[in-house]
Amino acid sequence: MPTEILMPALSPTMEEGTLAKWLVKEGDEVKSGDILAEIETDKATMEFEAVDEGRIGKLLVAEGSAGVKVNTPIAVLLDEGESADDIGSSPAAKPEAKAEAPKAESAAPAAPAAAPSQAAPKKADGGRVFASPLARRIAAEKGIDLAAVTGSGPHGRIVKADVEGAQPGAAKPATAAATPEAAKPAPAPAAAAAAPAGPSAETILKMYADRETTEVALDGMRRTIAARLSEAKQTIPHFYLRRSAKLDELMKFRAMLNKQLESRGVKLSVNDFIIKACALALQEVPDANAVWAGDRILKLKPSDVAVAVAIEGGLFTPVLKDAQQKTLSALSTEMKDLANRAKTKKLAPHEYQGGSFAISNLGMFGIENFDAVINPPHGAILAVGAGIQTPVVENGEVVIRNVMSMTLSVDHRVIDGALGAQLLQAIVNHLENPMGMLA
Repeated sequence: MPTEILMPALSPTMEEGTLAKWLVKEGDEVKSGDILAEIETDKATMEFEAVDEGRIGKLLVAEGSAGVKVNTPIAVLLDEGESADDIGSSPAAKPEAKAEAPKAESAAPAAPAAAPSQAAPKKADGGRVFASPLARRIAAEKGIDLAAVTGSGPHGRIVKADVEGAQPGAAKPATAAATPEAAKPAPAPAAAAAAPAGPSAETILKMYADRETTEVALDGMRRTIAARLSEAKQTIPHFYLRRSAKLDELMKFRAMLNKQLESRGVKLSVNDFIIKACALALQEVPDANAVWAGDRILKLKPSDVAVAVAIEGGLFTPVLKDAQQKTLSALSTEMKDLANRAKTKKLAPHEYQGGSFAISNLGMFGIENFDAVINPPHGAILAVGAGIQTPVVENGEVVIRNVMSMTLSVDHRVIDGALGAQLLQAIVNHLENPMGMLA
């Protein structure tokens, strides 16, 4: 029976995508791991790999098609001995097949090459077992009865991974994805389930009907930002802590280091020092290095620090993992690479997901201070303003110092006021005594 290839969920927030480019054509032979297409998600353009082998019987979605829902059939794969005439009997050709997977499943993370697994009868069409040719060959070599193997491929199809670990004469245990608990659709995001706040689109359009306007359609990234930040402000009990840091010692230290690093082509930014200071502070106040995990708090051991990067039409928050262990020059180089690839939407999901803490720096735009919105499931985000020449009283005398304002937005479910104050104090200590960050 022909196998349908479904639109994958390539990121946790992906509900639909654009099939940017087909890299195969009808009639091509493909095997597991071959790149089938380039798909634009809400965050990036990613390659989509085959999980099975066979021949492309039909491409169901045209190249360049936008708004293709996750789990929608996009192509049909033919097995040995099958022809295009068999496609009419394939589930991909049946309208009801598109509704089999609950829409809410798109909210759950999925591996880039994975299609949804579901339990299926072990035999169909008069006893035939549906398995890929490679799986059949491996089973024959190992003496495995395919009728006793649970398939994890589309519609219960047995693939290579299902038989590789199976023992002769024994059925391979069903994968976690095939268990009744795992088969339950993931809960829809709170923002999607909630009724839209404020006037409807129709009401707004009528309000401005007599004014000259230009409508801007929402792309996947802007929809995701709107949904996640609405969810954040509706469900996260934010509170805010404000501190200033004197940067005079940091600026002198930075100038000295940059002169020494000039021959290596490395130039440290103030933001690099802020990242390092936050990473070290999270180690010194470990209870604040945590995320909200629904019904529990999850504490992280490494300092995985996310940094907001503005791009056209939105933003990314790439994550610098194990930042407490990296030198300032290593953090600077990695941050530049992540920022450059973010601007071309070339980051992989694992590079912008995770972390427990984020930094949003608008100082370079002259913003003196602001309050940032927490990016779930992070426990906190640091909003950084510009360094400004400010009169400061020291030892009874007024002196001019370069002062930077910071606001720590905190999830009160994860971090209480005193704990947040300790974290912000540790950050300030490192920024005002930068040499200690090299120890």
